[in-house]
Amino acid sequence: QVQLVESGGGLVQAGESLRLSCATSKSIFSNINTMGWYRQAPGKQRALVAVITNGGNTNYAESVKGRFTISRDNAENTVYLQMNNLKLEDTAVYYCNANSRFGITRWGQGTQVTVSS
Repeated sequence: QVQLVESGGGLVQAGESLRLSCATSKSIFSNINTMGWYRQAPGKQRALVAVITNGGNTNYAESVKGRFTISRDNAENTVYLQMNNLKLEDTAVYYCNANSRFGITRWGQGTQVTVSS
């Protein structure tokens, strides 16, 4: 059973934009402490890209500050990652992550983002 459904990945050229979406159920979304995006490039470890708390506070990896924006839509039970001015080094599989107030961690299935020159 897939509990975090990601969408929005694809192939773009450097400088272009993409928006990733991560949708979940109302019951999961309403109990989340933090929700965020991680990415894993070939041969590298999975790393945090951006996170948003239940209160709306955000945190970003240094490499994406000023280019990426994480947001949440409480009515749609969805978290978004707006990615602007994409660079070659942003190429990776992006994973949605959700941490509940009960200590449960969930991951999405991953969505590929490929940036070409």
